[in-house]
Amino acid sequence: MIEFKSFEGLVAAPFTAMDKAGNLNLDLVPEYYNLLRKNGVVGAFINGSTGEGVSLTQEEKKQHAEKWAECYKNDGNVRIISLVGGTSYKECIENAVISYEAGISAIAVLGPYYFKPADENYLAEFVARVGESVPDMAVYYYHIPVLTGVNIPMARFIIKISEMLPNFVGIKYTNEDFMDFMSCLNYKGGAYEMLWGRDENLLPSLAIGAKGAVGSTYNYAAPLYNELIKAYNEGRVDEARRLQNLSIKMISLLGKYGGMGTGKAFMKYIGLDCGEFRLPVKNPDAIAYSLFEKDVKALGIDNLLSVK
Repeated sequence: MIEFKSFEGLVAAPFTAMDKAGNLNLDLVPEYYNLLRKNGVVGAFINGSTGEGVSLTQEEKKQHAEKWAECYKNDGNVRIISLVGGTSYKECIENAVISYEAGISAIAVLGPYYFKPADENYLAEFVARVGESVPDMAVYYYHIPVLTGVNIPMARFIIKISEMLPNFVGIKYTNEDFMDFMSCLNYKGGAYEMLWGRDENLLPSLAIGAKGAVGSTYNYAAPLYNELIKAYNEGRVDEARRLQNLSIKMISLLGKYGGMGTGKAFMKYIGLDCGEFRLPVKNPDAIAYSLFEKDVKALGIDNLLSVK
């Protein structure tokens, strides 16, 4: 296992900024990076689910990774994890090498979601084949079975991958199986990093030992979650519960206004217009956005949202 500084705190999963024609808006990335840094976010997980990685071309993923890497090189505060893909290991390898050469901090590999691995052995072999291409770079596995359909217990996978890939450092865990998560967290005395991936369940993840978390709502509500973490660490559990409940109410608006596309509406609300999601994701129209704004204001959380 390589030496690697773990992530403690919030890792945002940035939206990929698009212009009105639906093309990458790379000019917005430096402002986006600065927003994360200003609001106490320690990392950015780019080209992931929130970042529409599966909807980007190879060239777009390359350009996006290079732009975020440039921001990190110039500042050094918000470390970058790049999701390199998950169906073609050859494309994953290409993206991994690009990420390494650009100066990205770490990569993540998604479970193959069309031809799915039969068990943990095949999944580990796939991840290892990608990770071996960048032996000096930290590699995470991205576990999100609700989207990939790859629902192999991570407690079994971590045993296999730890034997095969020296630069494997941990798992971004976006699932609700706390037993499986805790088994991985305590494997080999806590040798591997487990990044929690469900924003609405951040508080219970802290209770079982999570130190870092990756999420989309950390883009626009980082102060809320930083206050939640602080309250929990100081033993103010009732306050941490209150803040988690506010988070749940905020996240419920995503479903009310169409799902993932509403995330970019939140970014527009805080003053960073990232455009719209690509098809087939639904985006709120002007009428829906107006109603959405009223609902956000009604929550009374403006003082807990990220500021530019």
